[in-house]
Amino acid sequence: MLHTISAFDRLGEENAFAVLARATALAQQGRDIVNLGIGQPDFKTPQHIVEAAIKALRD
Repeated sequence: MLHTISAFDRLGEENAFAVLARATALAQQGRDIVNLGIGQPDFKTPQHIVEAAIKALRD
C-alpha cells in the first residue's frame, strides 16, 4: 500500500530538488521509493496531445 507523508502536502517548488535528492538516496539504500517528482517521462507524448498543443499555440 502506498503511504505519503503529511509534509508532502506542504511541499513547494523550492524544496522539490531536496526531496528528489533524498528519495534518490533512500532508493540507493534499498528502500522501496515511488518517485513522483521531477523528471522526464519514459514514454513519448501521445500524438493527439502533441497535435492539440500545436493547435493551441497557433490559435
